[in-house]
Amino acid sequence: MQRSQWNSNIGFLAAAIGSAIGLGNIWRFSYMCYDNGGGAFLIPYVVALLTAGIPLMILEFGLGHRHVGSAPKSLHLVAPHWEWLGWYSVVFVMFGIMLYYVVIIGWCVNYFIFAMDLHWGDHPEAFFLEDFLGRSAGPSELGNVRLTILLATAIVWFIHWFISYRDIAKGIERACKIFMPVLFVLTSILVVWTLSLPGSGEGIRWYLKPDLGKIFSGEKWYKVWAAAYGQIFFTLSLGFGIMIAYASYLDRKANIVQLAVWTSVVNCCYSFFAGFAVFGTLGYMAQKTGLPPEEVVQSGPGLAFIAYPQAISLLPFGRELFGMMFFFVLILAGVSSGVSIMEAFASAAQDKFGFPRAKLITLLCVLGFLGSILFTTQAGLHWLDIVDHFLNIYGLVFVGLMECIIIGWAYKTIKLRKHVDQLSKRHWSPLWANSIKWVVPIILLFILAQNFWGEVKEPYGGYSWAAVIVLGFGWVVATLFAGVVISLLPWKTEMKPPEDSSA
Repeated sequence: MQRSQWNSNIGFLAAAIGSAIGLGNIWRFSYMCYDNGGGAFLIPYVVALLTAGIPLMILEFGLGHRHVGSAPKSLHLVAPHWEWLGWYSVVFVMFGIMLYYVVIIGWCVNYFIFAMDLHWGDHPEAFFLEDFLGRSAGPSELGNVRLTILLATAIVWFIHWFISYRDIAKGIERACKIFMPVLFVLTSILVVWTLSLPGSGEGIRWYLKPDLGKIFSGEKWYKVWAAAYGQIFFTLSLGFGIMIAYASYLDRKANIVQLAVWTSVVNCCYSFFAGFAVFGTLGYMAQKTGLPPEEVVQSGPGLAFIAYPQAISLLPFGRELFGMMFFFVLILAGVSSGVSIMEAFASAAQDKFGFPRAKLITLLCVLGFLGSILFTTQAGLHWLDIVDHFLNIYGLVFVGLMECIIIGWAYKTIKLRKHVDQLSKRHWSPLWANSIKWVVPIILLFILAQNFWGEVKEPYGGYSWAAVIVLGFGWVVATLFAGVVISLLPWKTEMKPPEDSSA
């Protein structure tokens, strides 16, 4: 079976950056800056980018490019007994993260429509939690399916199908070449618009004011550094299997180091830039309401679907247009990431079983939609909160840790380094190998240990132990089991060793 290729490096960069830039870039990075020392957070963030983000990006690009395969195939060619890790990454991302991620994009579709007449009214929190979500008392009380959310979720799945069912160059590459410039232009308009609002300067000061004590001498300064490394890891889509799959479609002479650096740096710069729109608006909101900053700034869904609608309602002009633009930006960022998640799994299934792409993508979208229905119920927000926490911490971090162990110790980074050096026409610094062998594993182990200890002391988020075990650890274990089982099935396609396997 002839393997697809990107038409150009620009197309690849658009897709890779589109995967890295997601919903979390719009609000999570900004909030973490505010909560972890303001502008001082940029210091550990940049250090994490240089010592972990870029090295891991080079690792995943190099792995997929050298072995011309998805995560399972590439890890199988490293050593057959590591194939399960590749399957685990694409299974829990496709049948875990993707199921609720599409629902969140569906919320954005709903709010794009709501913004036309500021449908959330004067009480956006009550509207979001009660009128829109109909949030139940807990995860065990599923309640009814919210029809408006279900319909929007179906629309988002259809968009993913429409983009992904065609060849990689005609589908994802073409879409991202349109999405990414539009996303950057709209974000720039939002930033300029925001900075013109009275009080926005105060919001920017909250965002950038450095509190060096929090990162060097605070009581829990090490948690700030761990948060920076965690943010870099998550924002670059590392551990998803996405970047390995995307790199496998590159031309054989592509400069892996250059592409990895561009992808990582552009993503992080976008996060920083988008933060001006978020905090400028919240600064204006604080001035209008007279609330202190700690009561205005919220993280996660609370910022996008509660605080931001409230801020939009307070704008002196163009409220409907500003609101529609904001939620359209979230939709673009979400879809560009969503199609990459599907590609990671589709690439793996095609590599191993030779499934026709169109039929495979159709099946994935149907199964994905059926799985997403759980998150459109009245308990959807509870399920989303639990599953997201456990899959991100115990799924993504575990996969990243194992990649470092396999490549840094079992496989030896020298093999991958030779491949990367040959393409970049220079000797990549040995610091890269040391980061993969020492720096990144130590940080990821710390993140795992810190979170697991917190889980042992008390159940996550105040939920019951049953909910945490069944929905949290249960989802992690179930997808791990599925990945191991798939890895034991025989390959239906020919396994070719990489051209430079002697390296």
